[in-house]
Amino acid sequence: MEKQQQSELGTEPIGKLLFKLAVPCICAQLVNMLYNIVDRIFIGNIPNIGSDALTGVGVTFPVIMLISAFSALIGMGGGPRASIAMGEKRNDDAEKILTNCFVALIAIALVLTVFFSVFNEPLLLKFGANEDTIGYASDYLSIYVLGTVFVQISLGMNGFITAQGKAGYAMATVCIGAIINIILDPILILGFDMGVKGAAIATVCSQMISAIWVLVFFNSKHTILRLRKKYAKIQPKILMPCIALGLSPFVMQSTESLLSITFNVSLLKYGGKTAVGAMTIITSLSQILSLPLMGLSQGGQPILGYNYGACNTQRMKKIVKLTATTAITFSTLFWIATLTIPYQMASLFNSEDAALLEKTVWAMKIYFAVGFVFGVQNTFQQSFVALGEAKISLFLALLRKIILLIPLILILPNFFEDKVFAVFLAEPIADFLAASTTTTFFVIRFKQILKQTEQKRELRSKNGE
Repeated sequence: MEKQQQSELGTEPIGKLLFKLAVPCICAQLVNMLYNIVDRIFIGNIPNIGSDALTGVGVTFPVIMLISAFSALIGMGGGPRASIAMGEKRNDDAEKILTNCFVALIAIALVLTVFFSVFNEPLLLKFGANEDTIGYASDYLSIYVLGTVFVQISLGMNGFITAQGKAGYAMATVCIGAIINIILDPILILGFDMGVKGAAIATVCSQMISAIWVLVFFNSKHTILRLRKKYAKIQPKILMPCIALGLSPFVMQSTESLLSITFNVSLLKYGGKTAVGAMTIITSLSQILSLPLMGLSQGGQPILGYNYGACNTQRMKKIVKLTATTAITFSTLFWIATLTIPYQMASLFNSEDAALLEKTVWAMKIYFAVGFVFGVQNTFQQSFVALGEAKISLFLALLRKIILLIPLILILPNFFEDKVFAVFLAEPIADFLAASTTTTFFVIRFKQILKQTEQKRELRSKNGE
Protein backbone atom coordinates (compact mmCIF):
# COMPACT_ATOMS: atom_id res chain seq x y z
CA MET A 1 0.00 0.00 0.00
CA GLU A 2 2.88 2.35 0.81
CA LYS A 3 4.42 1.75 -2.63
CA GLN A 4 1.08 2.47 -4.31
CA GLN A 5 0.64 5.69 -2.32
CA GLN A 6 4.11 6.89 -3.23
CA SER A 7 3.82 5.92 -6.90
CA GLU A 8 0.77 8.17 -7.30
CA LEU A 9 3.07 11.19 -6.85
CA GLY A 10 5.10 9.99 -9.82
CA THR A 11 2.42 8.58 -12.13
CA GLU A 12 -1.05 10.08 -11.58
CA PRO A 13 -2.08 12.86 -14.04
CA ILE A 14 -0.75 16.20 -12.80
CA GLY A 15 -4.05 18.09 -12.94
CA LYS A 16 -5.93 15.40 -11.05
CA LEU A 17 -3.10 14.97 -8.54
CA LEU A 18 -2.74 18.71 -7.85
CA PHE A 19 -6.50 18.98 -7.39
CA LYS A 20 -6.49 16.06 -4.96
CA LEU A 21 -3.59 17.45 -2.92
CA ALA A 22 -4.10 21.20 -3.26
CA VAL A 23 -7.83 21.42 -2.57
CA PRO A 24 -7.50 19.91 0.94
CA CYS A 25 -4.47 22.14 1.60
CA ILE A 26 -6.35 25.23 0.41
CA CYS A 27 -9.39 24.26 2.47
CA ALA A 28 -7.12 23.74 5.46
CA GLN A 29 -5.58 27.18 5.00
CA LEU A 30 -9.01 28.78 4.57
CA VAL A 31 -10.22 27.12 7.73
CA ASN A 32 -6.97 28.06 9.47
CA MET A 33 -7.67 31.62 8.41
CA LEU A 34 -10.97 31.40 10.29
CA TYR A 35 -8.99 30.75 13.49
CA ASN A 36 -7.85 34.36 13.44
CA ILE A 37 -10.60 36.03 11.46
CA VAL A 38 -13.56 34.62 13.41
CA ASP A 39 -11.86 35.74 16.63
CA ARG A 40 -11.50 39.23 15.21
CA ILE A 41 -15.04 39.38 13.86
CA PHE A 42 -16.52 38.53 17.26
CA ILE A 43 -14.06 40.74 19.15
CA GLY A 44 -14.54 43.69 16.77
CA ASN A 45 -18.29 43.55 17.27
CA ILE A 46 -18.28 43.47 21.09
CA PRO A 47 -20.58 46.35 22.11
CA ASN A 48 -18.83 49.58 23.19
CA ILE A 49 -15.26 48.21 23.32
CA GLY A 50 -15.06 46.44 19.95
CA SER A 51 -12.67 48.87 18.21
CA ASP A 52 -10.12 49.01 21.04
CA ALA A 53 -10.34 45.26 21.67
CA LEU A 54 -9.84 44.52 17.96
CA THR A 55 -6.83 46.83 17.81
CA GLY A 56 -5.38 45.24 20.96
CA VAL A 57 -5.66 41.73 19.56
CA GLY A 58 -4.15 43.00 16.29
CA VAL A 59 -1.06 44.12 18.21
CA THR A 60 -0.50 40.48 19.31
CA PHE A 61 -0.27 39.41 15.67
CA PRO A 62 3.57 39.68 15.53
CA VAL A 63 3.93 37.20 18.42
CA ILE A 64 1.38 34.80 16.94
CA MET A 65 3.16 34.90 13.58
CA LEU A 66 6.53 34.33 15.22
CA ILE A 67 5.26 31.26 17.06
CA SER A 68 3.86 29.78 13.85
CA ALA A 69 7.08 30.74 12.02
CA PHE A 70 9.07 28.34 14.21
CA SER A 71 6.70 25.54 13.26
CA ALA A 72 7.38 26.42 9.60
CA LEU A 73 11.14 26.43 10.24
CA ILE A 74 10.99 22.76 11.18
CA GLY A 75 7.87 21.44 9.43
CA MET A 76 8.16 23.22 6.08
CA GLY A 77 11.89 22.53 6.02
CA GLY A 78 11.64 18.87 6.98
CA GLY A 79 8.53 18.07 4.91
CA PRO A 80 10.07 18.74 1.46
CA ARG A 81 13.25 16.88 2.44
CA ALA A 82 11.12 13.90 3.46
CA SER A 83 9.33 14.07 0.07
CA ILE A 84 12.64 14.07 -1.80
CA ALA A 85 13.90 11.13 0.29
CA MET A 86 10.71 9.22 -0.47
CA GLY A 87 11.15 9.96 -4.19
CA GLU A 88 14.62 8.43 -3.92
CA LYS A 89 13.14 5.35 -2.15
CA ARG A 90 14.84 6.21 1.18
CA ASN A 91 11.89 5.92 3.57
CA ASP A 92 14.13 5.08 6.52
CA ASP A 93 15.92 8.41 6.10
CA ALA A 94 12.54 10.14 5.78
CA GLU A 95 11.55 8.71 9.19
CA LYS A 96 14.79 9.98 10.71
CA ILE A 97 13.90 13.44 9.40
CA LEU A 98 10.35 13.16 10.77
CA THR A 99 11.38 12.10 14.29
CA ASN A 100 14.26 14.58 14.62
CA CYS A 101 11.94 17.40 13.58
CA PHE A 102 9.28 16.35 16.10
CA VAL A 103 11.76 16.48 18.99
CA ALA A 104 13.01 19.87 17.81
CA LEU A 105 9.45 21.25 17.70
CA ILE A 106 8.81 20.24 21.33
CA ALA A 107 12.05 21.87 22.50
CA ILE A 108 11.25 25.09 20.62
CA ALA A 109 7.74 25.18 22.11
CA LEU A 110 9.07 25.09 25.67
CA VAL A 111 11.51 27.95 25.06
CA LEU A 112 8.91 30.16 23.34
CA THR A 113 6.31 29.59 26.06
CA VAL A 114 8.67 30.75 28.80
CA PHE A 115 10.00 33.73 26.82
CA PHE A 116 6.64 35.23 25.81
CA SER A 117 5.12 34.59 29.23
CA VAL A 118 7.89 36.58 30.90
CA PHE A 119 8.11 39.47 28.40
CA ASN A 120 4.41 39.82 27.57
CA GLU A 121 3.55 43.48 28.20
CA PRO A 122 6.96 45.06 27.42
CA LEU A 123 6.92 43.44 23.97
CA LEU A 124 3.33 44.45 23.23
CA LEU A 125 4.03 48.10 24.13
CA LYS A 126 6.91 48.09 21.65
CA PHE A 127 4.73 46.43 19.01
CA GLY A 128 2.19 49.29 18.87
CA ALA A 129 -0.07 48.93 21.92
CA ASN A 130 -1.03 52.04 23.90
CA GLU A 131 -2.87 52.72 27.17
CA ASP A 132 -6.25 52.05 25.53
CA THR A 133 -5.32 48.68 23.99
CA ILE A 134 -2.57 47.12 26.16
CA GLY A 135 -5.04 45.47 28.54
CA TYR A 136 -6.83 43.63 25.74
CA ALA A 137 -3.56 42.66 24.07
CA SER A 138 -2.01 41.33 27.28
CA ASP A 139 -5.14 39.38 28.26
CA TYR A 140 -5.23 37.63 24.88
CA LEU A 141 -1.52 36.85 24.59
CA SER A 142 -1.00 35.60 28.16
CA ILE A 143 -3.48 32.78 27.47
CA TYR A 144 -2.54 32.17 23.82
CA VAL A 145 1.13 31.40 24.56
CA LEU A 146 0.13 28.54 26.87
CA GLY A 147 -0.92 26.66 23.73
CA THR A 148 2.43 27.09 21.98
CA VAL A 149 3.29 23.38 22.17
CA PHE A 150 0.00 22.55 20.45
CA VAL A 151 0.74 25.05 17.67
CA GLN A 152 4.18 23.52 17.08
CA ILE A 153 2.81 19.98 16.88
CA SER A 154 -0.30 20.70 14.80
CA LEU A 155 1.31 23.09 12.28
CA GLY A 156 4.85 21.71 12.26
CA MET A 157 3.99 18.03 11.98
CA ASN A 158 1.14 18.67 9.56
CA GLY A 159 3.77 19.39 6.90
CA PHE A 160 4.88 15.77 7.13
CA ILE A 161 1.33 14.59 6.57
CA THR A 162 1.16 16.65 3.37
CA ALA A 163 4.64 15.44 2.36
CA GLN A 164 3.24 11.91 2.15
CA GLY A 165 0.49 13.02 -0.21
CA LYS A 166 -2.08 12.74 2.62
CA ALA A 167 -3.61 16.16 2.04
CA GLY A 168 -7.05 15.07 3.26
CA TYR A 169 -5.70 14.17 6.69
CA ALA A 170 -3.69 17.40 6.77
CA MET A 171 -6.89 19.31 6.04
CA ALA A 172 -8.68 17.48 8.84
CA THR A 173 -5.97 18.61 11.30
CA VAL A 174 -6.90 22.23 10.72
CA CYS A 175 -10.64 21.74 10.18
CA ILE A 176 -11.17 19.91 13.46
CA GLY A 177 -9.50 22.66 15.44
CA ALA A 178 -11.15 25.48 13.52
CA ILE A 179 -14.64 24.06 13.92
CA ILE A 180 -14.11 23.79 17.67
CA ASN A 181 -12.76 27.35 17.72
CA ILE A 182 -15.76 28.70 15.79
CA ILE A 183 -18.17 26.93 18.15
CA LEU A 184 -16.41 28.10 21.32
CA ASP A 185 -15.88 31.74 20.25
CA PRO A 186 -19.48 33.01 20.60
CA ILE A 187 -20.03 30.88 23.71
CA LEU A 188 -16.99 32.21 25.58
CA ILE A 189 -16.72 35.74 24.14
CA LEU A 190 -20.40 36.69 24.26
CA GLY A 191 -22.26 33.96 26.17
CA PHE A 192 -19.92 33.95 29.18
CA ASP A 193 -18.92 37.60 28.63
CA MET A 194 -15.20 36.68 28.69
CA GLY A 195 -14.20 39.06 25.87
CA VAL A 196 -10.68 38.62 24.48
CA LYS A 197 -9.83 36.05 27.18
CA GLY A 198 -12.64 33.86 25.86
CA ALA A 199 -11.25 34.16 22.33
CA ALA A 200 -7.81 33.07 23.52
CA ILE A 201 -9.17 30.10 25.50
CA ALA A 202 -11.19 28.97 22.47
CA THR A 203 -8.08 29.11 20.29
CA VAL A 204 -5.90 27.14 22.73
CA CYS A 205 -8.55 24.42 23.12
CA SER A 206 -8.90 24.06 19.37
CA GLN A 207 -5.13 23.86 18.87
CA MET A 208 -4.89 21.15 21.52
CA ILE A 209 -7.46 18.98 19.70
CA SER A 210 -5.60 19.49 16.41
CA ALA A 211 -2.32 18.40 18.01
CA ILE A 212 -3.94 15.25 19.39
CA TRP A 213 -5.28 14.44 15.91
CA VAL A 214 -1.76 14.73 14.42
CA LEU A 215 -0.24 12.43 17.03
CA VAL A 216 -2.98 9.86 16.47
CA PHE A 217 -2.34 9.97 12.70
CA PHE A 218 1.37 9.18 13.05
CA ASN A 219 0.48 6.11 15.08
CA SER A 220 -2.22 4.89 12.67
CA LYS A 221 -2.30 2.59 9.64
CA HIS A 222 -2.81 5.56 7.34
CA THR A 223 0.71 6.97 7.65
CA ILE A 224 3.64 5.93 5.46
CA LEU A 225 6.21 7.51 7.80
CA ARG A 226 6.20 6.86 11.55
CA LEU A 227 7.73 8.45 14.61
CA ARG A 228 10.50 6.11 15.80
CA LYS A 229 11.96 6.16 19.32
CA LYS A 230 15.32 4.98 17.99
CA TYR A 231 15.63 8.24 16.01
CA ALA A 232 14.52 10.54 18.86
CA LYS A 233 18.03 11.76 19.64
CA ILE A 234 18.62 14.88 17.55
CA GLN A 235 21.33 14.41 14.94
CA PRO A 236 22.69 17.68 13.50
CA LYS A 237 23.40 16.06 10.13
CA ILE A 238 19.68 15.18 9.90
CA LEU A 239 18.14 18.31 11.46
CA MET A 240 20.40 21.07 10.14
CA PRO A 241 19.58 20.54 6.42
CA CYS A 242 15.89 20.74 7.38
CA ILE A 243 16.48 24.00 9.23
CA ALA A 244 18.49 25.37 6.30
CA LEU A 245 15.61 24.65 3.93
CA GLY A 246 13.04 25.83 6.46
CA LEU A 247 14.77 29.20 6.85
CA SER A 248 12.88 30.52 3.82
CA PRO A 249 9.32 29.89 5.11
CA PHE A 250 10.54 30.84 8.60
CA VAL A 251 11.81 34.18 7.34
CA MET A 252 8.59 34.72 5.39
CA GLN A 253 6.49 34.25 8.52
CA SER A 254 8.81 35.73 11.15
CA THR A 255 9.42 38.83 9.04
CA GLU A 256 5.64 39.10 8.80
CA SER A 257 5.90 39.62 12.54
CA LEU A 258 8.60 42.29 12.17
CA LEU A 259 6.65 43.83 9.32
CA SER A 260 3.51 44.02 11.45
CA ILE A 261 5.47 45.78 14.19
CA THR A 262 6.90 48.29 11.72
CA PHE A 263 3.47 48.99 10.23
CA ASN A 264 1.80 49.35 13.65
CA VAL A 265 4.47 51.63 15.12
CA SER A 266 4.59 53.87 12.03
CA LEU A 267 0.81 54.05 11.70
CA LEU A 268 0.36 54.78 15.42
CA LYS A 269 2.87 57.61 15.05
CA TYR A 270 1.29 59.19 11.98
CA GLY A 271 -2.38 58.17 12.15
CA GLY A 272 -3.19 57.08 15.70
CA LYS A 273 -5.10 54.00 16.80
CA THR A 274 -7.63 54.31 13.94
CA ALA A 275 -4.86 53.72 11.41
CA VAL A 276 -3.60 50.75 13.45
CA GLY A 277 -7.15 49.37 13.57
CA ALA A 278 -7.40 49.71 9.78
CA MET A 279 -4.15 47.80 9.43
CA THR A 280 -5.54 45.03 11.66
CA ILE A 281 -8.49 44.61 9.29
CA ILE A 282 -6.26 44.75 6.21
CA THR A 283 -3.95 42.13 7.71
CA SER A 284 -6.95 39.85 8.18
CA LEU A 285 -8.05 40.44 4.58
CA SER A 286 -4.54 39.79 3.26
CA GLN A 287 -4.72 36.37 4.90
CA ILE A 288 -7.72 35.61 2.70
CA LEU A 289 -5.32 36.08 -0.22
CA SER A 290 -2.08 34.65 1.13
CA LEU A 291 -3.27 31.53 2.97
CA PRO A 292 -5.09 29.89 0.02
CA LEU A 293 -2.02 30.60 -2.12
CA MET A 294 0.09 28.94 0.56
CA GLY A 295 -2.28 25.96 0.52
CA LEU A 296 -1.94 25.69 -3.26
CA SER A 297 1.86 25.72 -2.97
CA GLN A 298 1.77 23.10 -0.20
CA GLY A 299 -0.35 20.87 -2.44
CA GLY A 300 2.15 21.19 -5.26
CA GLN A 301 5.31 20.81 -3.16
CA PRO A 302 5.20 17.02 -2.57
CA ILE A 303 4.53 16.46 -6.28
CA LEU A 304 7.41 18.70 -7.33
CA GLY A 305 9.77 17.37 -4.63
CA TYR A 306 8.97 13.71 -5.30
CA ASN A 307 9.42 14.02 -9.08
CA TYR A 308 12.61 16.02 -8.58
CA GLY A 309 13.96 13.13 -6.51
CA ALA A 310 12.73 10.69 -9.18
CA CYS A 311 14.31 12.81 -12.00
CA ASN A 312 11.01 13.20 -13.87
CA THR A 313 11.48 16.61 -15.53
CA GLN A 314 8.29 16.54 -17.61
CA ARG A 315 6.14 16.26 -14.50
CA MET A 316 8.23 18.93 -12.78
CA LYS A 317 7.47 21.39 -15.58
CA LYS A 318 3.77 20.54 -15.62
CA ILE A 319 3.24 21.02 -11.89
CA VAL A 320 5.03 24.38 -11.83
CA LYS A 321 3.04 25.67 -14.81
CA LEU A 322 -0.30 24.54 -13.41
CA THR A 323 0.38 25.86 -9.92
CA ALA A 324 1.51 29.25 -11.22
CA THR A 325 -1.51 29.64 -13.53
CA THR A 326 -3.95 28.81 -10.74
CA ALA A 327 -2.23 31.15 -8.27
CA ILE A 328 -2.19 34.08 -10.68
CA THR A 329 -5.88 33.61 -11.48
CA PHE A 330 -6.86 33.57 -7.80
CA SER A 331 -4.77 36.60 -6.84
CA THR A 332 -6.20 38.57 -9.78
CA LEU A 333 -9.79 37.80 -8.73
CA PHE A 334 -9.04 38.87 -5.14
CA TRP A 335 -7.42 42.08 -6.40
CA ILE A 336 -10.56 42.90 -8.40
CA ALA A 337 -12.68 42.34 -5.27
CA THR A 338 -10.60 44.81 -3.23
CA LEU A 339 -11.21 47.46 -5.88
CA THR A 340 -14.95 46.86 -6.33
CA ILE A 341 -16.34 45.85 -2.91
CA PRO A 342 -13.86 47.18 -0.30
CA TYR A 343 -16.56 48.47 2.06
CA GLN A 344 -18.35 45.12 2.22
CA MET A 345 -15.05 43.34 2.95
CA ALA A 346 -14.00 45.78 5.68
CA SER A 347 -17.41 45.90 7.39
CA LEU A 348 -17.15 42.22 8.31
CA PHE A 349 -14.79 43.20 11.11
CA ASN A 350 -16.55 46.27 12.48
CA SER A 351 -19.86 47.76 11.41
CA GLU A 352 -20.20 50.47 14.08
CA ASP A 353 -17.10 52.69 13.83
CA ALA A 354 -17.62 54.84 10.73
CA ALA A 355 -14.19 56.48 10.99
CA LEU A 356 -12.46 53.10 11.15
CA LEU A 357 -14.39 51.80 8.14
CA GLU A 358 -13.65 54.91 6.09
CA LYS A 359 -9.93 54.71 6.86
CA THR A 360 -9.82 50.99 6.10
CA VAL A 361 -11.55 51.28 2.71
CA TRP A 362 -9.22 54.13 1.72
CA ALA A 363 -6.13 52.20 2.82
CA MET A 364 -7.19 48.96 1.08
CA LYS A 365 -7.11 50.61 -2.34
CA ILE A 366 -3.50 51.63 -1.75
CA TYR A 367 -2.28 48.48 0.00
CA PHE A 368 -3.71 46.05 -2.60
CA ALA A 369 -2.93 48.24 -5.64
CA VAL A 370 -0.89 45.47 -7.31
CA GLY A 371 -2.44 42.50 -5.50
CA PHE A 372 -2.49 40.47 -8.72
CA VAL A 373 1.28 39.81 -8.42
CA PHE A 374 0.96 37.84 -5.14
CA GLY A 375 0.38 34.59 -7.03
CA VAL A 376 3.66 34.84 -8.94
CA GLN A 377 5.75 35.68 -5.88
CA ASN A 378 4.32 32.91 -3.72
CA THR A 379 4.37 30.09 -6.30
CA PHE A 380 7.94 30.53 -7.49
CA GLN A 381 9.38 31.20 -4.05
CA GLN A 382 7.73 28.08 -2.60
CA SER A 383 8.81 26.02 -5.62
CA PHE A 384 12.41 26.76 -4.69
CA VAL A 385 11.68 25.29 -1.25
CA ALA A 386 10.26 22.09 -2.82
CA LEU A 387 13.40 21.77 -4.96
CA GLY A 388 15.70 22.04 -1.93
CA GLU A 389 17.11 25.40 -3.07
CA ALA A 390 17.66 26.78 0.43
CA LYS A 391 19.87 29.77 -0.41
CA ILE A 392 17.74 31.19 -3.21
CA SER A 393 14.46 30.68 -1.36
CA LEU A 394 15.94 32.38 1.72
CA PHE A 395 17.11 35.38 -0.31
CA LEU A 396 13.71 35.78 -1.96
CA ALA A 397 11.98 35.51 1.42
CA LEU A 398 14.20 38.30 2.74
CA LEU A 399 13.84 40.43 -0.39
CA ARG A 400 10.20 41.49 -0.21
CA LYS A 401 9.95 42.30 3.48
CA ILE A 402 13.41 42.95 4.91
CA ILE A 403 15.23 44.42 1.91
CA LEU A 404 12.31 46.28 0.33
CA LEU A 405 9.14 46.71 2.39
CA ILE A 406 10.38 47.61 5.88
CA PRO A 407 12.89 50.22 4.63
CA LEU A 408 10.18 51.71 2.37
CA ILE A 409 7.77 52.02 5.32
CA LEU A 410 10.41 54.01 7.19
CA ILE A 411 11.71 56.06 4.24
CA LEU A 412 8.64 57.02 2.17
CA PRO A 413 6.97 59.22 4.84
CA ASN A 414 9.92 61.60 4.45
CA PHE A 415 8.83 62.35 0.87
CA PHE A 416 5.05 62.70 1.24
CA GLU A 417 2.91 65.22 3.05
CA ASP A 418 0.35 62.50 3.83
CA LYS A 419 2.47 60.22 6.03
CA VAL A 420 -0.17 57.51 6.44
CA PHE A 421 -0.56 57.30 2.64
CA ALA A 422 3.20 56.88 2.35
CA VAL A 423 3.25 54.00 4.83
CA PHE A 424 0.55 52.07 2.96
CA LEU A 425 2.17 52.89 -0.42
CA ALA A 426 5.26 50.93 0.60
CA GLU A 427 3.32 47.66 0.18
CA PRO A 428 2.50 47.79 -3.58
CA ILE A 429 5.96 49.10 -4.47
CA ALA A 430 7.66 46.24 -2.62
CA ASP A 431 5.23 43.67 -4.01
CA PHE A 432 5.88 44.63 -7.63
CA LEU A 433 9.67 44.72 -7.27
CA ALA A 434 9.78 41.41 -5.36
CA ALA A 435 7.51 39.59 -7.83
CA SER A 436 9.58 40.79 -10.79
CA THR A 437 12.83 39.66 -9.19
CA THR A 438 11.44 36.28 -8.07
CA THR A 439 10.11 35.52 -11.56
CA THR A 440 13.46 36.35 -13.16
CA PHE A 441 15.38 34.18 -10.68
CA PHE A 442 13.00 31.26 -11.10
CA VAL A 443 13.00 31.24 -14.91
CA ILE A 444 16.80 31.18 -15.00
CA ARG A 445 17.41 28.71 -12.16
CA PHE A 446 14.60 26.29 -13.05
CA LYS A 447 16.07 25.79 -16.53
CA GLN A 448 19.41 24.93 -14.93
CA ILE A 449 17.77 22.49 -12.50
CA LEU A 450 15.89 20.74 -15.31
CA LYS A 451 19.10 20.32 -17.29
CA GLN A 452 20.97 18.91 -14.27
CA THR A 453 18.08 16.58 -13.47
CA GLU A 454 18.03 15.24 -17.04
CA GLN A 455 21.74 14.47 -16.79
CA LYS A 456 21.20 12.70 -13.47
CA ARG A 457 18.36 10.63 -14.97
CA GLU A 458 20.52 9.58 -17.91
CA LEU A 459 23.32 8.57 -15.53
CA ARG A 460 20.88 6.47 -13.47
CA SER A 461 19.62 4.82 -16.66
CA LYS A 462 23.14 3.87 -17.71
CA ASN A 463 23.82 2.39 -14.27
CA GLY A 464 20.60 0.38 -14.46
CA GLU A 465 18.94 2.09 -11.49
